[in-house]
Amino acid sequence: MRFVNPIKIDPAAITFLHDVLGTDGRVSLVSGDASFRRYFRVETDSNSFILMEAPPDKEDSVPFVDISAFLDRHGIAVPRVIKSRLDLGYLLLDDFGDTTFLLALDDGASAQTLYHEAVDVLLDIQSTPNDSSCIAHSRPYDRALMSREFALFTDWYIEGICKKSITPADKALFNNIFTTIIDYLLTIPTRFVHRDYHSRNLMWQSHKVGRERVGVIDFQDGVMGPITYDLASLLRDCYVAWDRPFRDRVSEQWLQGARERLGYNPTPVQFKKDFDWMALQRNLKAVGIFGRLSLRDGKHGYLKDIPRTLSYVTDTLPDHPELATLHQLIIKYVQ
Repeated sequence: MRFVNPIKIDPAAITFLHDVLGTDGRVSLVSGDASFRRYFRVETDSNSFILMEAPPDKEDSVPFVDISAFLDRHGIAVPRVIKSRLDLGYLLLDDFGDTTFLLALDDGASAQTLYHEAVDVLLDIQSTPNDSSCIAHSRPYDRALMSREFALFTDWYIEGICKKSITPADKALFNNIFTTIIDYLLTIPTRFVHRDYHSRNLMWQSHKVGRERVGVIDFQDGVMGPITYDLASLLRDCYVAWDRPFRDRVSEQWLQGARERLGYNPTPVQFKKDFDWMALQRNLKAVGIFGRLSLRDGKHGYLKDIPRTLSYVTDTLPDHPELATLHQLIIKYVQ
């Protein structure tokens, strides 16, 4: 194997590549992510692949393999697993290129085109049937999971990044309002939830397939949960912000498809609550995760995305008077 830049890669990974490809190739580091995974591009004379390195003591890759196969069977463009050694933490995948939605937007791609396609793919994902053999369908987005995610905000962001101790009385208030939100979220109809359906995990693939197509990555945390979750991920994106008219147009496109294909036909008032409360939970979780990435893992780059993510929360809360207590607590502890 030839290495483009000085990169640290296990000899066992090189052996794995030789065994699978039967030839040498050009290896370059593509990226790491918010987990312990790393990604390398492997280019041979005739093809290009991605090597995913996922240390088995830190990352369980079984869900990735399982959900990839499920989504591929139902026509979703996801990286297929060509070969894996899960005991070593190596997976060889299709190469979907480097053009995320974020990069495509930077290069001048039409946001309307990208998000129109993303909504169609999201509806395709949400239309997939329940399948007891797929890991995601046995993992509910339940009260316990939502509670753990809410705790990330108070524990890792307020007390960790902001370095403010929450009083016992205020901790009880936080927990009460989180319970109120969860109680409501558990009434929303459920579908397959990607959990990170946003501009960094959607690939714009015109160069790979001869036409424009959305490729979907980073789906291994998929669960069964509220139908509005992935739309909230897309439109209240931690990495890029859209004005209200654009969000409204994309929401209406999704709603029309959800009525026709998913049987979800809320009133405007109900949809606003289904969407806003789901987005609040997701954005508060994300702020907590960004704090944890910085404090626990030394990944400080995500801190710059916190103001954007928190602004969604503070902009939304005034529309829901029943969440006034949460708004007051955030004003008190987060400047």
